Parts: sequence; structure tokens; C-alpha cells
Amino acid sequence: MSSLQLLALLIYGVLLLGAVRHVDFTNFASNKQQQHLIFGTAASLFVLWLFKAGIFEGLDVHFLGLSVLTLMLGFRNAIIASFIALLGANVVGYGNWENFGVNGLLGTVLPISITYLFYMLSFHHIPRQLFVYIFICAFFPAALSIALKTLTLGAFYYVEGTYPWDIIFNNYVLLIPLLVFPEALLNGMAITLLVIYQPTWVYTFHDKFYLDN
Repeated sequence: MSSLQLLALLIYGVLLLGAVRHVDFTNFASNKQQQHLIFGTAASLFVLWLFKAGIFEGLDVHFLGLSVLTLMLGFRNAIIASFIALLGANVVGYGNWENFGVNGLLGTVLPISITYLFYMLSFHHIPRQLFVYIFICAFFPAALSIALKTLTLGAFYYVEGTYPWDIIFNNYVLLIPLLVFPEALLNGMAITLLVIYQPTWVYTFHDKFYLDN
């Protein structure tokens, strides 16, 4: 394991432990809905991430689905659910275990942080409306997340010397324009259906803020 891989694993571990520390396990054990949401979303991500495409190991693309996850669960629970999904995906051969921390940090924590940042900024600085919530909190963060995830992961493989830049650019970075709209559309449509039919499943959505006004 290289120094960068070890550093990423340590940072990811610290963030994960920080999220777990704030979990009220007594309440979680008795809250069936929260259990179903966390493990259900983790299972959904696990299946989604298995549908990937790529020629070179590590330079594969797939939908993230992390913007809708963040809006459903909140920042800390999203990190926990994505960790469960990532762990399961690695068990069945999703990626190299040495890159577990890198994939966790760049592939899950980064997109989750971007989405939650958009949510917090929009909540405090933009008029609260349903379409603002859908587009500013789900659609645009999803597009930005997959673009930055692809760029940063490509940069990691280049710095590590795993692949030369021409291979990374032509087989990975060049696909960003093809990924951003489908990812944004997937998350935008999913959060739209959820806030209409199952708003109680969405932790960050409240009728009094986005509909009553």
C-alpha cells in the first residue's frame, strides 16, 4: 500500500468513525424505518455500483446515486450507508482492497459532501421552493459530484503512476460529458418521486419549508 493509499484510508476511517460516533444506537435499534432506510439504500447502491463499464481496472464508470442518498439520510448516515455498499461491492470484486480508502474518500465522501454543501447553502441563501430543492440540491450536485469524482480519481491514478495520463484521459476523463447529465437526471428524478410519494423517507425535505410557503 502506497503512502497516498494509506493516507486516504486513514482520513476515510476518521470520517467514518466520526459519523458512527454520532449514531444513537439505542434509538436506531428501535427505529425500524431508519434501519430499513439505511440498509435498503445501501443495498440499492450496492446493486447500482455493480453495473459498471471500463477497459482498465479502476478506470470504470457507473452511476453514483449519492446525491439522493445524502438528501434521504443526511450527511452522517449517508457516509455509513455508502460504506456498507462499498464494503459489499469490494467483497464481490468491485475494486482493489488497497484502494478502499481512496474509493471511499473520493468516490463517496466527496460526492456526499458536495451535495450536502449545496443543500445547506440553498436552505439558508435561496428561497425555499420545491423546484429549487430538486434542481439545486439533487440535479446540479449530482452532475458536479460525478465530474469531480472522475477528475480526482483520475488524478490519483496518474500521481500513483498506475497509468499514463493519455490512457486516463482517453478512457476515463473524456467520458465526463457523457456522465454528468444521466447522473443528474437519475438523482433528480429519484428525489422528485420520493418527495411526492414518500416524503417521510427524505430527511432533508419538509413540507413546511418547500411546499407550505
